[in-house]
Amino acid sequence: MFLKKLFFTALILCLFFNPIAFAQQNNDQSLLTLERIYASNEFRQERLNPIQWIEKGNAYVTVDYLADGNELIRWESATQAKSVFVPKAALQANGKIIEIESFSLSEDGSKVLIFTNSSRVWRSNTKGDFWVYDLTTKKLSQVGKQFEPSSLLFAKFDPDNQFVAYVQDFNLYRENFSTGKIDQLTSDGTGKIINGTFDWAYEEEFGKRDGFAWSPSGEWISYWQIDASEIGTFYMINNTDSVYSKPIPLQYPKVGQTPAGAKIGLINPETQQQLWIPIPGSETENYLPGMQWINSDLLLIQQMNRKQNQLVVWTYQPSTANLKKVYTETEKTWVDLGYPDISANGWGNNDLKIVDGGKAFLRMTENGDWRHIIKVNLESGKIEPVTSDTYDVASFAGLSANQVYYIASPTNPTQRYLYESPLTGKGKTQRLTPTNFEGVNTYDVSPNGRFAIHSHQSVDEPLTVRLIEVANHKTLKTLVENSAYKTKLATLAQPEINFTTVTTPEGVTLDARIIYPVGFDESKKYPVLFHVYGEPWSTVATDTQVGLFNLMLAQKGYVIIDMDNRGTPTLKGSAWRKSIYRNIGGINAQDQGLAAKEILKLPYLDEKRVAVWGWSGGGSMTLNLLFKFPEIYQTGISVASVSNQLIYDNIYQERYMGLPQENMEDFVNGSPITYAKNLEGNLLLIHGTGDDNVHYQSAELLINELVKHNKQFQVMPYPNRSHGIYEGEGTSLHLYTLMTNYLMRNTPVN
Repeated sequence: MFLKKLFFTALILCLFFNPIAFAQQNNDQSLLTLERIYASNEFRQERLNPIQWIEKGNAYVTVDYLADGNELIRWESATQAKSVFVPKAALQANGKIIEIESFSLSEDGSKVLIFTNSSRVWRSNTKGDFWVYDLTTKKLSQVGKQFEPSSLLFAKFDPDNQFVAYVQDFNLYRENFSTGKIDQLTSDGTGKIINGTFDWAYEEEFGKRDGFAWSPSGEWISYWQIDASEIGTFYMINNTDSVYSKPIPLQYPKVGQTPAGAKIGLINPETQQQLWIPIPGSETENYLPGMQWINSDLLLIQQMNRKQNQLVVWTYQPSTANLKKVYTETEKTWVDLGYPDISANGWGNNDLKIVDGGKAFLRMTENGDWRHIIKVNLESGKIEPVTSDTYDVASFAGLSANQVYYIASPTNPTQRYLYESPLTGKGKTQRLTPTNFEGVNTYDVSPNGRFAIHSHQSVDEPLTVRLIEVANHKTLKTLVENSAYKTKLATLAQPEINFTTVTTPEGVTLDARIIYPVGFDESKKYPVLFHVYGEPWSTVATDTQVGLFNLMLAQKGYVIIDMDNRGTPTLKGSAWRKSIYRNIGGINAQDQGLAAKEILKLPYLDEKRVAVWGWSGGGSMTLNLLFKFPEIYQTGISVASVSNQLIYDNIYQERYMGLPQENMEDFVNGSPITYAKNLEGNLLLIHGTGDDNVHYQSAELLINELVKHNKQFQVMPYPNRSHGIYEGEGTSLHLYTLMTNYLMRNTPVN
């Protein structure tokens, strides 16, 4: 009885001095739980439904998802006049509702191509079924219905709206959607030979999925052919779906291994005439990350060498077979592609923007101190600067007849705003985003430059999306308001979030975002959790919405810190971003470790309770920090990490690190596995065994090295889960419960 009284007395005292624990015991709705975040729909956010500009932007079409079906709605951009474009009654076949996942319109706007019943290929759901709805005849018909369900890719109308071309089982087909007649255009596609789409590496590292295009006249279809016949096969193992294990083969070119061959062909669908464009250089020592039609007799092709430090742009004229080099760009490090935001390199469309009536193209280049837009004349190759200010252009947003719209943030790398400059490169540059939209703003400007879809978020505001007039930034319609989510957030105990900078003893200044514990008291000591990434693919210290997991940890009493080191794609100039070349795992870990040491001098941060965690490249950074700076970090949680740079794919790793045949020591020095023997703290290693990106092999290699040196740690494999570790019922809740429990056990809140 005495022990029971003592226990309850201790419990009451604990709850009295720990109001969060007390609130949790009383089911305080101001506090988050893992179950509320990952096992309920309580905090569901709105997202923008599929949308497409029509009539050059004077109107747009959206999907309206209804309880008993879905339909397409047409909106006048200027007036917001609404009309039904395709009624829900028309989108039913065989007694089933056709759910619109995405859609496209024919060039004359008379037909709609609907994508549905999709299945996953690597990261994205690009396989599926396609249906054509004729707005004139009001008829619905399925394309490729003789093939197995959910097996067609990238169907698109020809310019005359008589045919649809698509990829099925690595070959190109053309189908007359009125008669159903099908012409097979290629027949050598086997999986080793890939027509009209791409292998794993091209998709992952160049953002390439759709691999063919109609010429504007419809006379030709241009397409990529990938020769993966010499690419090594990596086998993942499925141990759970049968009493016998099943190997899952994956074409995966490891760093140092010869890349897949690539070439571009032309085929005339009527005559079956086939041409191969004679682009100079070895097919396996060069990449072809871009191909587009300028007009019916001119194709634009981008070629990159294997080291990815040279980009050549060619034009090809089918009628004369004339191949012409119009632009060459070289760097000592690497050349970036396309127009995606600097902080999300590689995921956008690599097509070059065509201007001046088809006589020139725009390109972003970093040959100077900053990333800028240039204009290249297709005939003469003459280069003219379009932007020239002393700050980075982050990404391309759109065009009008005389202006180019782009994203930048001259004074604050953690934010993004819309700017415009004359296409001539002469005249006034101005910011168009109003000051009340502080944070990160992105824009999809209509083809005529009059309207835009404007998305905004910040640490204080969840995602909102508006249709605006570009010239005056006037809101015409709020497309995503997230009012219910905002109301729900307002009921939660909120932490203070601040931005600051940290300067290391080496004079490097990092941007940092700090999330303080709820009820923060500067006179107390708090445990610290560093969240890291640190490679050239992304940033973390941005003025974007803070996730619920971070809010929950702040409610529990943690300080959460995000910092962006040298080499991260932030808006600090080319030298900052390119300094990591051949030094991943070196310069970035050094910056993070030294910056952590500096920021931990703040009196309210407990240097004896410091943890670090990250995913993918952030998982690798976590390992390097734990192994290289054991005096700073006592606990690390590494998810889906690359422990040895020699086992990752060649396009990514060779772009930033060079070729291991030439500088093997850089790969060894940058790999966490080299320093595993230095582990002193607590390590939780998490990896999906079905990870086709960073293979589970990475975890097992590190496990072996840690065992060799008698280093104790914990590991959690998730069977058949991919790089995102989300597949399977209950996976997200289990994963974040695991991480939270490990953190609280090893980096406790007093």
